[in-house]
Amino acid sequence: MAIARPVRVLGFAAVVMWFFFIWQVLKPTSPPKHKVKEIIKSFERDPNLDPTGEPEGILVHASEEYAPGPAGTARINATLLALVRNEELNDMLSSMRDLERTWNHKFNYPWTFFNDVPFTEEFKKKTQALTKAECRYELIPKEHWAVPEWINMDLYKESTQILKDKKVQYADMISYHQMCRWNSGLFYHHPALANTQYYWRVEPKVHFFCDVDYDVFRYMQDNNKTYGFTINLYDSPDSIPTLWPETLKFIAEHPEYVHENNAMDWLTDKVRRPDHNKKANGYSTCHFWSNFEIADMSFWRSKAYEDYFNHLDRTGNFFYERWGDAPVHSIGLGLFEDKSRIHWFRDIGYQHIPFFNCPNSPKCKGCVTGRFTDGESFLYREDCRPNWFKFVSQG
Repeated sequence: MAIARPVRVLGFAAVVMWFFFIWQVLKPTSPPKHKVKEIIKSFERDPNLDPTGEPEGILVHASEEYAPGPAGTARINATLLALVRNEELNDMLSSMRDLERTWNHKFNYPWTFFNDVPFTEEFKKKTQALTKAECRYELIPKEHWAVPEWINMDLYKESTQILKDKKVQYADMISYHQMCRWNSGLFYHHPALANTQYYWRVEPKVHFFCDVDYDVFRYMQDNNKTYGFTINLYDSPDSIPTLWPETLKFIAEHPEYVHENNAMDWLTDKVRRPDHNKKANGYSTCHFWSNFEIADMSFWRSKAYEDYFNHLDRTGNFFYERWGDAPVHSIGLGLFEDKSRIHWFRDIGYQHIPFFNCPNSPKCKGCVTGRFTDGESFLYREDCRPNWFKFVSQG
Protein backbone atom coordinates (compact mmCIF):
# COMPACT_ATOMS: atom_id res chain seq x y z
CA MET A 1 0.00 0.00 0.00
CA ALA A 2 1.43 3.43 -0.98
CA ILE A 3 2.28 5.85 1.83
CA ALA A 4 0.68 9.27 1.56
CA ARG A 5 3.07 12.06 0.55
CA PRO A 6 2.59 14.13 3.76
CA VAL A 7 3.51 11.09 5.81
CA ARG A 8 6.61 10.49 3.66
CA VAL A 9 7.69 14.13 4.14
CA LEU A 10 7.23 13.90 7.89
CA GLY A 11 9.22 10.65 7.99
CA PHE A 12 12.08 12.13 5.98
CA ALA A 13 12.12 15.21 8.25
CA ALA A 14 12.26 12.96 11.32
CA VAL A 15 15.26 11.07 9.90
CA VAL A 16 17.06 14.36 9.11
CA MET A 17 16.38 15.69 12.63
CA TRP A 18 17.64 12.44 14.14
CA PHE A 19 20.95 12.61 12.22
CA PHE A 20 21.30 16.30 13.16
CA PHE A 21 20.80 15.39 16.83
CA ILE A 22 23.44 12.63 16.63
CA TRP A 23 25.92 15.02 14.93
CA GLN A 24 25.40 17.65 17.65
CA VAL A 25 26.16 15.08 20.32
CA LEU A 26 29.21 13.55 18.64
CA LYS A 27 30.81 16.53 16.89
CA PRO A 28 34.21 17.72 18.21
CA THR A 29 33.81 20.27 20.97
CA SER A 30 35.34 23.71 20.57
CA PRO A 31 35.72 26.52 23.06
CA PRO A 32 33.29 29.44 23.09
CA LYS A 33 34.05 32.18 20.58
CA HIS A 34 35.39 34.58 23.19
CA LYS A 35 37.79 31.81 24.31
CA VAL A 36 38.93 31.03 20.75
CA LYS A 37 40.28 34.54 20.34
CA GLU A 38 42.16 34.27 23.63
CA ILE A 39 43.73 30.94 22.65
CA ILE A 40 44.73 32.07 19.17
CA LYS A 41 46.52 35.07 20.67
CA SER A 42 48.85 32.67 22.46
CA PHE A 43 49.95 30.96 19.22
CA GLU A 44 53.14 32.90 18.53
CA ARG A 45 55.04 31.60 15.55
CA ASP A 46 57.26 28.77 16.71
CA PRO A 47 60.94 29.33 15.81
CA ASN A 48 61.12 25.57 15.25
CA LEU A 49 59.38 26.21 11.94
CA ASP A 50 62.60 27.82 10.71
CA PRO A 51 65.30 25.49 9.38
CA THR A 52 67.31 24.15 12.30
CA GLY A 53 70.91 23.03 12.16
CA GLU A 54 73.55 22.37 14.79
CA PRO A 55 74.13 25.12 17.37
CA GLU A 56 76.79 27.74 16.87
CA GLY A 57 80.01 27.40 18.80
CA ILE A 58 82.60 24.70 19.35
CA LEU A 59 81.31 21.25 18.36
CA VAL A 60 82.99 17.87 18.76
CA HIS A 61 81.68 15.12 16.51
CA ALA A 62 81.82 11.35 16.87
CA SER A 63 85.11 9.58 16.28
CA GLU A 64 86.94 6.38 17.22
CA GLU A 65 87.90 8.12 20.47
CA TYR A 66 84.28 7.60 21.63
CA ALA A 67 84.52 3.80 21.40
CA PRO A 68 83.05 1.88 24.36
CA GLY A 69 85.25 1.22 27.38
CA PRO A 70 88.75 2.58 28.04
CA ALA A 71 89.25 3.37 24.34
CA GLY A 72 86.74 6.20 24.68
CA THR A 73 89.24 8.84 25.65
CA ALA A 74 87.20 11.76 24.27
CA ARG A 75 84.37 11.36 26.78
CA ILE A 76 84.28 13.78 29.69
CA ASN A 77 83.00 13.09 33.21
CA ALA A 78 79.31 12.99 32.36
CA THR A 79 76.43 10.52 32.53
CA LEU A 80 72.90 9.85 31.36
CA LEU A 81 70.83 9.88 34.53
CA ALA A 82 67.47 8.25 35.26
CA LEU A 83 65.37 8.01 38.40
CA VAL A 84 63.21 4.99 37.65
CA ARG A 85 61.23 2.21 39.34
CA ASN A 86 61.55 -1.48 38.50
CA GLU A 87 57.96 -1.53 37.29
CA GLU A 88 58.77 1.22 34.77
CA LEU A 89 61.22 -1.03 32.95
CA ASN A 90 59.40 -1.18 29.61
CA ASP A 91 58.91 2.59 29.50
CA MET A 92 62.58 3.09 30.38
CA LEU A 93 63.63 0.70 27.61
CA SER A 94 61.58 2.76 25.15
CA SER A 95 63.40 5.95 26.17
CA MET A 96 66.77 4.24 26.01
CA ARG A 97 66.15 2.87 22.51
CA ASP A 98 65.34 6.35 21.24
CA LEU A 99 68.34 8.06 22.81
CA GLU A 100 70.77 5.30 21.91
CA ARG A 101 69.53 5.34 18.30
CA THR A 102 69.65 9.11 17.87
CA TRP A 103 72.75 9.94 19.92
CA ASN A 104 74.46 7.71 22.45
CA HIS A 105 75.47 4.82 20.17
CA LYS A 106 77.94 7.33 18.70
CA PHE A 107 79.35 8.52 22.04
CA ASN A 108 78.80 5.70 24.56
CA TYR A 109 78.31 7.79 27.68
CA PRO A 110 77.43 5.71 30.75
CA TRP A 111 73.91 5.34 32.10
CA THR A 112 73.33 5.82 35.84
CA PHE A 113 70.02 4.52 37.17
CA PHE A 114 68.69 5.51 40.60
CA ASN A 115 65.98 3.86 42.66
CA ASP A 116 64.87 3.98 46.30
CA VAL A 117 64.75 0.15 46.29
CA PRO A 118 67.27 -2.28 44.72
CA PHE A 119 66.98 -2.87 40.98
CA THR A 120 65.90 -6.33 39.86
CA GLU A 121 68.17 -8.56 37.83
CA GLU A 122 65.65 -8.32 35.00
CA PHE A 123 65.93 -4.52 35.00
CA LYS A 124 69.72 -4.69 34.92
CA LYS A 125 69.87 -7.34 32.21
CA LYS A 126 67.41 -5.68 29.84
CA THR A 127 68.77 -2.14 30.16
CA GLN A 128 72.38 -3.21 29.71
CA ALA A 129 71.38 -5.14 26.59
CA LEU A 130 70.31 -1.91 24.87
CA THR A 131 73.68 -0.15 25.05
CA LYS A 132 77.38 -0.76 24.61
CA ALA A 133 78.02 1.85 27.28
CA GLU A 134 78.48 1.08 30.96
CA CYS A 135 75.30 0.92 33.08
CA ARG A 136 75.40 1.72 36.79
CA TYR A 137 72.60 0.84 39.22
CA GLU A 138 72.47 2.91 42.37
CA LEU A 139 70.37 2.87 45.53
CA ILE A 140 69.29 6.22 46.98
CA PRO A 141 70.36 6.55 50.64
CA LYS A 142 67.43 6.42 53.04
CA GLU A 143 68.38 9.76 54.53
CA HIS A 144 68.05 11.37 51.09
CA TRP A 145 64.63 9.86 50.32
CA ALA A 146 62.89 9.75 53.70
CA VAL A 147 60.48 12.45 54.83
CA PRO A 148 62.57 14.93 56.89
CA GLU A 149 62.11 14.84 60.66
CA TRP A 150 60.85 18.42 60.74
CA ILE A 151 57.76 17.58 58.66
CA ASN A 152 54.53 17.46 60.68
CA MET A 153 52.57 14.59 59.13
CA ASP A 154 49.22 15.83 60.45
CA LEU A 155 49.85 19.16 58.78
CA TYR A 156 50.97 17.32 55.65
CA LYS A 157 47.65 15.44 55.46
CA GLU A 158 45.62 18.63 55.99
CA SER A 159 47.67 20.55 53.44
CA THR A 160 47.51 17.90 50.75
CA GLN A 161 43.74 17.68 51.16
CA ILE A 162 43.54 21.40 50.39
CA LEU A 163 45.71 20.82 47.30
CA LYS A 164 43.47 17.92 46.23
CA ASP A 165 40.42 20.13 46.57
CA LYS A 166 42.14 22.55 44.19
CA LYS A 167 42.82 19.63 41.81
CA VAL A 168 46.61 19.86 42.15
CA GLN A 169 48.00 16.76 40.46
CA TYR A 170 49.84 14.18 42.63
CA ALA A 171 49.08 16.27 45.73
CA ASP A 172 48.57 13.30 48.08
CA MET A 173 51.30 11.05 46.63
CA ILE A 174 54.04 11.30 49.23
CA SER A 175 56.50 9.57 46.89
CA TYR A 176 55.98 12.44 44.42
CA HIS A 177 56.90 14.99 47.09
CA GLN A 178 59.97 12.91 47.98
CA MET A 179 60.98 12.71 44.33
CA CYS A 180 60.65 16.48 43.82
CA ARG A 181 62.76 17.20 46.90
CA TRP A 182 65.43 14.67 45.85
CA ASN A 183 65.62 16.06 42.32
CA SER A 184 65.72 19.63 43.62
CA GLY A 185 68.67 19.41 45.94
CA LEU A 186 69.90 15.93 46.83
CA PHE A 187 70.61 13.80 43.76
CA TYR A 188 73.95 15.44 43.01
CA HIS A 189 75.20 14.51 46.53
CA HIS A 190 74.97 10.80 45.77
CA PRO A 191 78.43 9.18 46.11
CA ALA A 192 78.05 7.64 42.64
CA LEU A 193 78.07 11.16 41.15
CA ALA A 194 80.89 12.55 43.29
CA ASN A 195 83.30 12.69 40.35
CA THR A 196 80.71 13.50 37.70
CA GLN A 197 80.19 17.03 36.45
CA TYR A 198 77.54 16.86 33.72
CA TYR A 199 74.34 14.83 33.38
CA TRP A 200 71.51 14.40 30.90
CA ARG A 201 68.27 13.53 32.67
CA VAL A 202 66.20 10.88 30.91
CA GLU A 203 62.80 9.72 32.14
CA PRO A 204 60.76 6.64 31.27
CA LYS A 205 58.29 6.96 28.38
CA VAL A 206 59.87 9.93 26.62
CA HIS A 207 60.80 10.12 22.95
CA PHE A 208 63.73 11.50 20.96
CA PHE A 209 63.21 12.20 17.26
CA CYS A 210 66.37 13.76 15.81
CA ASP A 211 69.85 12.49 15.06
CA VAL A 212 72.37 14.51 17.06
CA ASP A 213 75.91 14.16 15.74
CA TYR A 214 77.92 16.21 18.25
CA ASP A 215 78.85 15.51 21.87
CA VAL A 216 76.29 17.55 23.86
CA PHE A 217 78.36 17.31 27.04
CA ARG A 218 81.43 18.68 25.27
CA TYR A 219 79.19 21.39 23.80
CA MET A 220 78.20 22.43 27.33
CA GLN A 221 81.81 22.40 28.53
CA ASP A 222 83.47 24.02 25.52
CA ASN A 223 80.87 26.76 25.14
CA ASN A 224 80.57 27.69 28.82
CA LYS A 225 76.98 26.51 29.27
CA THR A 226 75.47 25.59 32.61
CA TYR A 227 72.01 24.31 31.69
CA GLY A 228 70.19 23.08 28.60
CA PHE A 229 66.44 22.68 28.08
CA THR A 230 63.98 21.88 25.31
CA ILE A 231 60.53 22.76 26.74
CA ASN A 232 59.61 25.82 28.81
CA LEU A 233 56.20 25.83 30.54
CA TYR A 234 53.95 27.50 33.08
CA ASP A 235 53.50 25.64 36.36
CA SER A 236 50.31 25.19 38.37
CA PRO A 237 50.23 28.28 40.62
CA ASP A 238 48.15 26.43 43.21
CA SER A 239 51.05 24.05 43.78
CA ILE A 240 53.61 26.76 44.68
CA PRO A 241 51.88 29.76 46.36
CA THR A 242 54.72 30.47 48.81
CA LEU A 243 57.71 29.51 46.64
CA TRP A 244 58.30 33.04 45.34
CA PRO A 245 57.68 34.80 48.70
CA GLU A 246 60.23 32.44 50.28
CA THR A 247 62.62 33.16 47.41
CA LEU A 248 62.27 36.91 48.02
CA LYS A 249 63.06 36.37 51.70
CA PHE A 250 66.18 34.46 50.71
CA ILE A 251 67.51 37.03 48.25
CA ALA A 252 66.77 39.84 50.73
CA GLU A 253 69.17 38.04 53.09
CA HIS A 254 71.67 37.21 50.31
CA PRO A 255 71.55 39.90 47.61
CA GLU A 256 75.15 39.02 46.75
CA TYR A 257 73.98 35.75 45.17
CA VAL A 258 71.83 37.39 42.49
CA HIS A 259 73.71 37.50 39.17
CA GLU A 260 73.84 40.86 37.44
CA ASN A 261 72.79 39.21 34.15
CA ASN A 262 69.85 37.33 35.67
CA ALA A 263 66.51 36.31 34.13
CA MET A 264 64.29 38.15 36.62
CA ASP A 265 62.01 39.50 33.85
CA TRP A 266 61.22 35.94 32.76
CA LEU A 267 60.56 34.88 36.35
CA THR A 268 58.26 37.77 37.19
CA ASP A 269 56.39 38.53 33.95
CA LYS A 270 52.71 39.26 34.61
CA VAL A 271 51.60 40.29 31.12
CA ARG A 272 51.22 36.92 29.43
CA ARG A 273 49.56 34.99 32.28
CA PRO A 274 48.52 37.57 34.92
CA ASP A 275 46.37 34.99 36.71
CA HIS A 276 49.43 32.81 37.32
CA ASN A 277 51.52 35.71 38.57
CA LYS A 278 48.78 36.72 41.01
CA LYS A 279 48.16 33.23 42.40
CA ALA A 280 51.89 32.55 42.70
CA ASN A 281 52.41 35.87 44.52
CA GLY A 282 54.68 37.51 41.97
CA TYR A 283 56.15 34.52 40.15
CA SER A 284 55.24 34.03 36.49
CA THR A 285 55.46 30.23 37.11
CA CYS A 286 57.64 29.91 33.96
CA HIS A 287 60.03 27.02 34.31
CA PHE A 288 62.24 24.66 32.33
CA TRP A 289 60.48 21.30 32.10
CA SER A 290 63.09 19.29 33.95
CA ASN A 291 62.18 15.82 32.69
CA PHE A 292 64.70 16.89 30.05
CA GLU A 293 67.73 18.74 31.32
CA ILE A 294 71.41 18.71 30.48
CA ALA A 295 73.31 20.44 33.22
CA ASP A 296 76.57 21.15 34.97
CA MET A 297 76.26 19.94 38.56
CA SER A 298 78.82 22.51 39.63
CA PHE A 299 75.95 25.00 39.69
CA TRP A 300 73.79 22.88 42.03
CA ARG A 301 76.86 22.38 44.23
CA SER A 302 77.56 26.12 44.41
CA LYS A 303 77.10 27.92 47.73
CA ALA A 304 74.36 30.13 46.29
CA TYR A 305 72.18 27.23 45.13
CA GLU A 306 72.93 25.02 48.14
CA ASP A 307 71.98 27.80 50.54
CA TYR A 308 68.85 28.48 48.50
CA PHE A 309 67.77 24.83 48.53
CA ASN A 310 68.41 24.49 52.25
CA HIS A 311 66.33 27.62 52.91
CA LEU A 312 63.45 26.17 50.89
CA ASP A 313 63.80 22.73 52.44
CA ARG A 314 63.47 24.03 56.00
CA THR A 315 60.09 25.59 55.18
CA GLY A 316 58.65 22.10 54.72
CA ASN A 317 56.80 23.18 51.62
CA PHE A 318 58.14 20.42 49.44
CA PHE A 319 55.52 18.49 51.44
CA TYR A 320 52.96 21.04 52.68
CA GLU A 321 52.69 22.44 49.15
CA ARG A 322 53.78 20.61 45.99
CA TRP A 323 56.97 22.37 45.02
CA GLY A 324 58.49 20.68 42.00
CA ASP A 325 62.15 20.44 41.08
CA ALA A 326 61.39 22.21 37.78
CA PRO A 327 60.39 25.60 39.29
CA VAL A 328 63.05 25.30 42.01
CA HIS A 329 65.80 24.60 39.46
CA SER A 330 64.46 27.33 37.18
CA ILE A 331 64.27 30.03 39.83
CA GLY A 332 67.75 29.14 41.04
CA LEU A 333 69.14 29.37 37.52
CA GLY A 334 67.14 32.50 36.68
CA LEU A 335 68.48 34.36 39.71
CA PHE A 336 71.97 33.03 40.44
CA GLU A 337 73.33 32.21 36.98
CA ASP A 338 74.23 34.29 33.94
CA LYS A 339 71.23 33.80 31.65
CA SER A 340 73.54 33.59 28.62
CA ARG A 341 74.78 30.27 30.01
CA ILE A 342 71.33 28.69 29.68
CA HIS A 343 70.83 27.06 26.29
CA TRP A 344 67.72 26.03 24.34
CA PHE A 345 68.55 22.75 22.58
CA ARG A 346 66.20 23.51 19.71
CA ASP A 347 67.83 20.83 17.54
CA ILE A 348 66.99 17.98 19.93
CA GLY A 349 63.56 16.58 19.05
CA TYR A 350 61.83 15.53 22.25
CA GLN A 351 58.45 14.55 23.64
CA HIS A 352 57.14 14.06 27.14
CA ILE A 353 53.36 13.69 26.97
CA PRO A 354 51.64 15.97 26.08
CA PHE A 355 54.35 18.41 24.86
CA PHE A 356 56.93 18.37 22.05
CA ASN A 357 60.06 20.08 20.87
CA CYS A 358 60.13 19.30 17.14
CA PRO A 359 62.60 21.24 14.96
CA ASN A 360 62.59 21.75 11.22
CA SER A 361 65.45 19.46 10.27
CA PRO A 362 66.04 16.56 7.87
CA LYS A 363 67.61 14.80 10.86
CA CYS A 364 64.20 14.49 12.55
CA LYS A 365 61.66 11.72 12.02
CA GLY A 366 58.43 10.89 13.79
CA CYS A 367 57.25 14.31 14.99
CA VAL A 368 55.46 17.23 13.33
CA THR A 369 57.65 20.29 12.82
CA GLY A 370 56.67 23.11 15.14
CA ARG A 371 54.03 21.08 16.97
CA PHE A 372 54.02 21.99 20.67
CA THR A 373 51.31 19.59 21.80
CA ASP A 374 49.07 16.86 20.45
CA GLY A 375 46.55 17.58 23.18
CA GLU A 376 43.70 20.09 23.35
CA SER A 377 44.32 23.53 21.83
CA PHE A 378 44.19 25.27 25.22
CA LEU A 379 47.50 23.55 26.08
CA TYR A 380 49.27 26.02 23.76
CA ARG A 381 48.75 28.58 26.52
CA GLU A 382 51.15 26.58 28.69
CA ASP A 383 54.08 27.41 26.41
CA CYS A 384 56.40 29.91 28.10
CA ARG A 385 59.11 29.77 25.45
CA PRO A 386 57.86 33.09 23.91
CA ASN A 387 58.71 34.82 27.18
CA TRP A 388 62.16 33.22 27.23
CA PHE A 389 62.74 34.36 23.64
CA LYS A 390 61.47 37.84 24.52
CA PHE A 391 63.53 38.39 27.64
CA VAL A 392 66.57 36.21 26.98
CA SER A 393 67.32 34.53 23.65
CA GLN A 394 66.32 31.92 21.08
CA GLY A 395 69.65 30.22 21.71
